[in-house]
Amino acid sequence: MTKSLAVLKGTCLAILLAGTAPVWAQDTHAVTFVQPVEPQGLDPTVSSPVAAGQVTWQNVFEGLVAIDRDGRVVPQLARDWTISEDGLTYSFHLRDDVTFQNGVPFDATTAKFTLERILGENSTNGQKANYTAISGVEAVDATTLVLTLSRRDADLLYWLGYPAAVMVEPGSADSNGTTPVGTGPFKVDEWRKGDRVLMSAWDGYWGEAPALETVTARFINDPQAQAAALQAGQVDIVGNLNAPELFAQFTDDPDFHAVAGAGEMEIVAGMNNAKPPFDDLRVRQALMMAVDRPSLVAAVSSGHGTEIGSHFSPANPFYEDLTGEFPYDPQRAKALLTEAGYPDGFSFEFKVPTRPYAQRSAEILQAFFSQIGVNANIQSSDFPATWIQDVFKDTNYDMTIVGHAEPLDIGIYARDNYYFNYDNAEFRQQMDQIAAATDETARETGYRKAQEILAHDLPALFLFSYPKLGVWKAGLDGVWENGPVPANDMTDVHWVD
Repeated sequence: MTKSLAVLKGTCLAILLAGTAPVWAQDTHAVTFVQPVEPQGLDPTVSSPVAAGQVTWQNVFEGLVAIDRDGRVVPQLARDWTISEDGLTYSFHLRDDVTFQNGVPFDATTAKFTLERILGENSTNGQKANYTAISGVEAVDATTLVLTLSRRDADLLYWLGYPAAVMVEPGSADSNGTTPVGTGPFKVDEWRKGDRVLMSAWDGYWGEAPALETVTARFINDPQAQAAALQAGQVDIVGNLNAPELFAQFTDDPDFHAVAGAGEMEIVAGMNNAKPPFDDLRVRQALMMAVDRPSLVAAVSSGHGTEIGSHFSPANPFYEDLTGEFPYDPQRAKALLTEAGYPDGFSFEFKVPTRPYAQRSAEILQAFFSQIGVNANIQSSDFPATWIQDVFKDTNYDMTIVGHAEPLDIGIYARDNYYFNYDNAEFRQQMDQIAAATDETARETGYRKAQEILAHDLPALFLFSYPKLGVWKAGLDGVWENGPVPANDMTDVHWVD
């Protein structure tokens, strides 16, 4: 009864919104964008950086290099760089005209502090593992930074452009979570907990001044409320609409731009590979064959999205379609369970974060699993706080489901103590070979092989790549259509006549 009422309520709201003409008085120097998850802190170099980076990356914080809207590495606080022939020495030539928003100059000493802080023993940086090839950091002079590597790492430049590696002023490092101080074009004026972050253009910015005078990140988790806020003129941009069933109404509305772009978020059902029965490859393969991925995509995201068979999305140039490795086949799945010693199936706890796509996906997976005699007991886990501690850090779970939004993050399956508890020497060796690649061909070959290993071994059930369903008001330009990085970069956004 409760579920029926919720569906009816959502349907009525969708119908109401579809017939509501937007009325707003637009301030052409201001923009408000929706941020679905309120971060625990605003510093993307601390703890899990995705939500923090979606608010402050490029807007407030910048890195030595950046990743642009096309996924390319471009110069930022470093004007340029050189790499030694053996790939073990990176020399960065830094800008000499940059200050932080508290007036402290940016220089090589600051960059050295930032990188050593990421690698420090007490670091809580969620992407620390991506920088462990760095064995030494030297500030040769104010504008020259030299990194020494213990091994080749073909992806290091990319990771230096990621939100987790933004430059931090030492004096503000401990307070950046609540009162960020960066080098970017916008400064944080106020964080109203549970509601929004208010930012304004900073007049000391080293680069081209932004067109916007104020930027607001509004925290709206509920997808229906996101759509309602757009229609009411309370927000200008939803970078990724969390209600795919409402997306179509915006595509036909001349008052909005609605773009189904490519995203980097892979939806996977992670399993605790160290616990029975998920430590048995046959069980993991059986569960994968119990899932009808096209039907899952149709039900969860109204058909928007692409089925995946490994941990890469089609947005990545190295993507390989491996969904045929273990296609939907309930009969074969039952046979594998019998072979593994579970002829009558089994029960497990399914800890699901409180995200709309995860909750929807879990209910459908529960139905698929029941067809092969497997009972999934769904437990909601508050996201991010409870889920991160209970599942991600403590690995106190059987199965979970979450979207991995970090690009090029297939290497998480080679990390020690990562929440999958997956240990595969062949995969670790493959990631080492990728890091040592000397050209793009070798790098691509390595990533394809890594995908194939995971597609067979299934440390997680690879479900689908979530699209970036962006909606923003007509008259806005400069919004990112695709999502090579999970971000809301407002630096080029402006209103046009």
